[in-house]
Order: sequence, then C-alpha cells, then structure tokens
Amino acid sequence: MTTQAQIPIVKPPSQAEKSLDRGFIWLTRLFALGVAAILVWIALQVLIQALPAIQKYGANFIVNSTWNPVTNEYGALPQIYGTLVSAFIALLIAVPIGVGTAVLLSENFLPSKLRLVLVFLVELLAAIPSIVYGIWGFFVLVPPLTSLGKFLNSTLGFLPIFSTVPAGPNMLVAGVILAIMTLPIITAISRDALISLPPSLRQAALGLGATRWETILKVLIPSAFSGIVSAVMLGLGRAMGETMAVTILIGNANNVSASLFAPGNTISSLLASQFAEAGGLQVSALMYAALILFVLTFIVNILAELIVLRVKRV
Repeated sequence: MTTQAQIPIVKPPSQAEKSLDRGFIWLTRLFALGVAAILVWIALQVLIQALPAIQKYGANFIVNSTWNPVTNEYGALPQIYGTLVSAFIALLIAVPIGVGTAVLLSENFLPSKLRLVLVFLVELLAAIPSIVYGIWGFFVLVPPLTSLGKFLNSTLGFLPIFSTVPAGPNMLVAGVILAIMTLPIITAISRDALISLPPSLRQAALGLGATRWETILKVLIPSAFSGIVSAVMLGLGRAMGETMAVTILIGNANNVSASLFAPGNTISSLLASQFAEAGGLQVSALMYAALILFVLTFIVNILAELIVLRVKRV
C-alpha cells in the first residue's frame, strides 16, 4: 500500500494534448523558416542593390583604398580594416571582463541583494542608446586616452601601434567604447549559461576534492563554453555593426594605419555617414560594402559554431 502511494501515476497524453503538441511543433517550425526566409530576403536585396558596383569594381573593391564620389572611384579596404580592428580591440577588452563579471554574478562571491543590484545595472547598460555612448565617449574618454596616447607615443613610439601622435578620436577610443557597449551582452548571456548548469555538476566537482577555483575554471566554464562563445559572437556582431557611437569616435579617416592612435573608419560608420546623401553608383558601392559586412558576420558565426562543435566532441 505504501509503495503504490509513493509512485506517481502518469497519465498518457490525451488526444487534445497530442494535437496541441503537434500544432506547437509545426508553429515553431513555421517561425524558424520565417526567420531564415527573412535572412535570405535581406541578403538578396543587398546583393541586388550592390550588383552594379560588383560588376564595375569586382574584387578590386576589397583591396582599393580610394573612396571618391566625385570620380566614382570606390574601395572599402580602410573600412574593412577598421571594422575588424575595432571589433578585435573591443573583444580583447570585453571578453575577459565580461566572463569574469559573469562568474562573479553567478557564484556566491557576493551577498544575494548586492548581486541582484549588479545584475540589474549590467543589464541597464544594454538599454543606453548608442548615441549617448558616443557623446559620453567624446567628452569623457577622449581626453584621458589622448593623454595616455601621447605618453605611449613619446616612450614607445618606435612600435608601429604607437607611432601616431593622438589628436582626438581614433581607433583605440572607438574600440574602448565598443568594448563598453558589448559588455552587457557578453556578461548577461555568459551568466545565464553558467547559472543554467545543473547544481550536481558543482557538487560532484567539490565532492571529488576540487577547490572552488578548480571547479570554476576546469568544470563550470568548459561546461558553459558553448553559451559563452554565443555571447562573444553576439557581442562581436554588436561591435561590427555599431554605427553612431563609432562614427563620433573613430575619426572617419579613409586610411589604413597600424597605429591605434590614428583615425580610421568602419563599414557601419561609412554607411551611416554617407547613405543619406548618396546617389547613383555610390549607393551601389555602399551596398557592396554592406554585403561585405554581412559576409564577414556570417563567416565569424560559422567559425564560432565550428569551434563549439569541436569543443563538444573533445
């Protein structure tokens, strides 16, 4: 009698519940196909608009540094370079800080009330409009980073990355502001990946004699690796596609320089600053640049998926 009372009785799903399950599955499939169709439609529209520039400039568009609407000569090498370098600087700063903050907010390092306040503040950073970041960076970040840049140039100016005397907005300032803007995404998603791990994972590691930091570094972070990589990729997408803040802080110079203190440009900044007044072949050239940004983002996401799959196999 006691044994039967302790075993829960599971009723088989009714016909209505089965129909509801099937309907939900087909509805989610429809939504997923809809998202994929929107992505393909966007890519096709950008490709169609870019075709005149693709036919005229071909692959030379990627290696040419000239952008002259007067003579209709266009090349996107400085913008491609600026997009990749500013995004790399942003991730170099944001990934260790974001993942470290996620560990701090997911483990019991702080009282729960203080942890709750910090989680709210981190998520609040994502709600600030990019134009506010840009104006704040111009008045708050540029002066100290310019002073720091002058010091580094005077002492380490023989190195290519410090070879330019800073004079206001430049690649480093844009990278720092992009790091601040990507921090909430990386931190919030990495924290969600860490706290979603089963508690038994922590208990098993601690029970086997691992220290707290061994558990975090050798068990929790590897187990949440796919979620952390997804967070980094979303942050990278934000960094590569950011427009207003970068337009204010990068200097909008059409050149390629190894120096972090030299002004530069990105594809997103180019689109934001020129699309409204563009016409004719310039519009096609801008759409060609947008298509390159689309492909770059696509390649980065494929590489991230391959890394996650390789880690899962290990």
